Amino acid sequence: MKPLAELAGTLLVAFFLTACSHSARHPASSIEAAAAAREHALQQARAAAAARAQDRQQLESIPPPSKTTYMAIHTRQSWANPFLIVGKSTVNLTIMYPDLAPANTPGSDFLHPAAARRRVLDLRISDLPEALAALPENTWPYGRVVAVEEDPLEKKQDRAQVRRNVEATMQVLNDLGVVIDEWLSSGAH
Repeated sequence: MKPLAELAGTLLVAFFLTACSHSARHPASSIEAAAAAREHALQQARAAAAARAQDRQQLESIPPPSKTTYMAIHTRQSWANPFLIVGKSTVNLTIMYPDLAPANTPGSDFLHPAAARRRVLDLRISDLPEALAALPENTWPYGRVVAVEEDPLEKKQDRAQVRRNVEATMQVLNDLGVVIDEWLSSGAH
């Protein structure tokens, strides 16, 4: 009977030790997982900051804007720099590529119409720095300035979200060193 009691005691001690080691390991593994997640988030933040710095450096090659030049533009169709229309879930980036034909060349408007030189991209706000930095310098004839407008087609109940997105877009542009020309929804600034 004694050997059976010793065996039962040994099994009981082994059970408690195993149970204790699992409960002791579990909090440590959750702490390790939290530390790993925090380290991963820090690495992502550093990578995003490095990318933003690189985008800002690329945009610095574009000269600062002349306010007298861009303030004289009053219609979206006449605006030749990048134009942003901020909506509830995306930012619409309109780019006007310049007509590379010499001025007053016969048939230039026919061969290179404005509609064919205009590109429209729907972006997430997070993709805006990379998109602006990738634009060629000749798409910035007024200098480093972007027109920003709230999407006039958004529903009234979405206006608060649109305004938050406009503010987030303006923060991104400020971080990039880009001047903002805010336009009213009527298409003028």
